[in-house]
Amino acid sequence: MHALLLAGLLLALQPGGVATQTSAFPQVVKNRSPLPANAFYPLPPTSVKPRGWLRRQLQIQAQGLSGHLDEFWPSVGPDSGWLGGSGESWERGPYYTDGLVPLAYLLDDPKHIAKAKKWVDWTLSHQRPDGSIGPAKNTDWWPNMVMLKALTQYQEATGDPRVIPLLERYFHHQAALLPERPLKEWAVYRWADEVLSVLWLYNRNGDPRLLDLARAIHDQGFDWKSHFANFEFPYKVFKPQAQLKTHVVNNAMALKTSAVWSLVSGDRSDREAIYNQLREMDRYHLLPNGVHSGDEHYAGLDPSQGTELCAVVEAMFSLEQLTAILGDPAFGDRLEKLTFNPLSGTFSGDMWAHQYDQQPNQVLSSIYPRRWASNGPESNLFGLEPNFGCCTSNLHQGWPKFTASLWMATPDDGLAAVAYAPSEVRAPVKGGVLVAITEDTEYPFRNKIRFTVKPQSPVTFPLRLRIPSWTQGAALTVNGTRQPAAEAGRFHNMEREWKSGDVVELTLPMRVRATHWYRNSVALERGPLVFSLKIGEDWRKIRDKAPAADWEVHPTTPWNYGLILDASNPERSVEVVEKPLGEFPFTPHGAPVELRVKGRRIPEWTIFEGSAGPLPQSPVSSREPVETLSLIPYGSAKLRITAFPQVGE
Repeated sequence: MHALLLAGLLLALQPGGVATQTSAFPQVVKNRSPLPANAFYPLPPTSVKPRGWLRRQLQIQAQGLSGHLDEFWPSVGPDSGWLGGSGESWERGPYYTDGLVPLAYLLDDPKHIAKAKKWVDWTLSHQRPDGSIGPAKNTDWWPNMVMLKALTQYQEATGDPRVIPLLERYFHHQAALLPERPLKEWAVYRWADEVLSVLWLYNRNGDPRLLDLARAIHDQGFDWKSHFANFEFPYKVFKPQAQLKTHVVNNAMALKTSAVWSLVSGDRSDREAIYNQLREMDRYHLLPNGVHSGDEHYAGLDPSQGTELCAVVEAMFSLEQLTAILGDPAFGDRLEKLTFNPLSGTFSGDMWAHQYDQQPNQVLSSIYPRRWASNGPESNLFGLEPNFGCCTSNLHQGWPKFTASLWMATPDDGLAAVAYAPSEVRAPVKGGVLVAITEDTEYPFRNKIRFTVKPQSPVTFPLRLRIPSWTQGAALTVNGTRQPAAEAGRFHNMEREWKSGDVVELTLPMRVRATHWYRNSVALERGPLVFSLKIGEDWRKIRDKAPAADWEVHPTTPWNYGLILDASNPERSVEVVEKPLGEFPFTPHGAPVELRVKGRRIPEWTIFEGSAGPLPQSPVSSREPVETLSLIPYGSAKLRITAFPQVGE
């Protein structure tokens, strides 16, 4: 499923910045028959490099929990079973490796590459004679599925010749054992994650027995397609009703399942099943920040319900796979919304602390038995491992895999920008000509994106740009010449002869939009960003877990406001203020854009059981003075109101 083999290649830049071949270069590994073609093929982690604010964000991550967790958190410390020790031997080591590998190689950071290699090398050098991998005391297939993902990324980044033989031996071992040791518990619901690795290997060695293994895994796995064809949970699921099929992380991972399986089944209905799944989940469990609720099971539409961080990063990974397989630009829209809002909003600005559960309407982060579906009182603290450590080990994959997925290869040997952020891609196109494209932008905070194309030599190839569904009047120029109109909600294709120094400029007008949610509440969006009330934050350290800590966050300013909006044209009611883009854009004081809008206090709306109380049904009346409110990007606001009551006439 991933795209380019890196053995024996080196992509370099000449002094003028033009991609040049210094040895053999990678070829796109497309789907082998009988698998149908992908819409796009993901590039390996090293083909895309972050620039600008995105590189800074990955550096923040590397300087925070991701870069130091193994130094002080026992679950991924030197005694881990995945390093040969007697400690934790289930999913936490593989989870950590799955995010650390792409982070290290995207940054070209020797320190973090060494850390990642430590985990990978142990697995590669300790495969047992029967083909099994990992700690001997682990008999669950699930943790191995995660480590397989890490190994395939590592192989693409390094070309290490040990990986493919290890996978071949492991899958032979698993195929022999599955009848007597079938998938259990979590693996039953997360089986598509392993099918991805099985197909990755099949596309490289063509062994038809791998497709038989994929079918065996499918037959033992949960039928998500039927689950959503006959959806039984249009409501919040409390703990007595909770099942693994209602678990939010399983559902986030399941987003990709039917599409992945369609590659083996060839059944068009499997490809279409994702749309039914999204309709059901959106109708009953979608929150204004773009993620489905689940704290830790289906939690309904109330914006005071939460979502587990693991669900955010796994939904992102699912959307990246969906984009590759199906090529629907709507998945890119969803991916950006998740990345720039709930992903960034559930971390402290320095990424030294995270939440287990985040809320769109989050006015107090504290220890309290909130009305979660099943989670505990510490779930929305900012800390090292609030509530449970799975998110502590799994949070690392979000930003790196998003970065690696910004660009993909097209089946006709071109390149596609499927999501936007400052970056550079280097890859071969038609005729094997190497191309470098730099993307300079302050998107999503600004609406202009500039691409500079630098092929090794003049070459004709298709360049496809995703035009988000939320924009109107997207404008394109090539070397200053206006191009035909780009239609929203589609990939705009430009196939021409590209020369070094060609410049494409894309402008995506970002109108302020009002979207409607629970109890006729309203949220304001601009581009891929959701905006939230800026609330004063008092961070109180409650436990020192040096070098990390656990924090409560208390409000220092009022939060219970309703908005005064022109319903027919929300833009008339909102002033957009752009500010310089600094080093920490996902903090209240570093927010690069602000919306100013009028509102009134709603005195009867108060804190209830630790959260913003029941959301008043809109429209509401208020005799309180009119005030000018500041709304900042959701990802910048750690306390926030996102779904507002609307103040009536």
